[in-house]
Amino acid sequence: MSERAGGPARRRRTTTSDGGAAGRGKGPDAGPKDRRENGRTEPRAAGKPGARAGDDITDRLSCHVLQESLLSSASGYSNYRGILNWCVVMLVLSNARLFLENIIKYGILVDPIQVVSLFLKDPYSWPAAGCLIIASNVFVLAALHTERRLAVGALSEATGWTLHILNLMVMLVFSSVIVLTVSSLTPVGGVLSLAVYTVLFLKLYSYQDANRWCRETRQAVAKRLTRSHSCPNVANGSALQSHVSYPGNLTHRDMYYFILAPTLCYQLNFPRSPRIRKRFLMRRLFEMLFLMQLLVGLIQQWMVPTIQNSMKPFQEMDFSRMVERLLKLAVPNHLIWLIFFYWFFHSSMNFVAELLQFGDREFYRDWW
Repeated sequence: MSERAGGPARRRRTTTSDGGAAGRGKGPDAGPKDRRENGRTEPRAAGKPGARAGDDITDRLSCHVLQESLLSSASGYSNYRGILNWCVVMLVLSNARLFLENIIKYGILVDPIQVVSLFLKDPYSWPAAGCLIIASNVFVLAALHTERRLAVGALSEATGWTLHILNLMVMLVFSSVIVLTVSSLTPVGGVLSLAVYTVLFLKLYSYQDANRWCRETRQAVAKRLTRSHSCPNVANGSALQSHVSYPGNLTHRDMYYFILAPTLCYQLNFPRSPRIRKRFLMRRLFEMLFLMQLLVGLIQQWMVPTIQNSMKPFQEMDFSRMVERLLKLAVPNHLIWLIFFYWFFHSSMNFVAELLQFGDREFYRDWW
């Protein structure tokens, strides 16, 4: 009896020590039930600190979880920077092979003296392009004086708008006719002149539009002619802070500041940088000179031989060879356009903006 009585008691003590209060209050006949309950309660020990620590270790040692493949649409993965890097590596390798093949086949064709001699071959042709660009001041002054007459009420809005449109149309037609008819204008000079007139056309249209808005929103009598904030005096490396209102912006200084500024959109008060950063200016100047030489070298070394070899397929109308020549030109053409984009929109425009202390340097977001 003592053994029977002692056996369940020992089992109850074991159950109590292992399972907490699960074995308390049970009679002597609860031994087998206790063992069954003890067997069932062991899986519920996962909530204990020791069991949780064991599960954490198991989770840390596990390397597999339920997940989709990276390239599957259900995975939600969108970081393909590795594929982009691989494409860049392939692009560099393929272009390097083409460039090396070009050097082996044609040798070194880069000759800066040839470019200089091309520009100086007919020195009497360059004044024609220069005179055409200088003549654009006539249309600039015409737009300015038309706005001044509109500001004092000497012209009606309809008459002023007609004069502005006529001025813009004559400017485009005049430049085109001069480039086509004057034989002394070289192709480079003609392209440069037409580019200047195209930019000027867009600037003058924005100029008359912005001033028209100012006239429409003006509430009181025009203030006296003041010095424009767009062209302030510079003292000790910083611009004098002033504010201009219409019609105080209708000055020659304000107009020519807008003509030279790297923007096509006119406003009365341009944001200004506090000073001219000389180191920044020298870096942009170095980039302009270096990239220009690089562009000329790529054209001489890569584009000119390919274009010369393309003449025969085009003359014979060999379509397969024509397509092959065009695809061969596509690689250097894209590379040259990218370099030109950086040279023009970043280096050159930042150089001009730094000289003029023009504050808004976001030139190419839409283009980019």
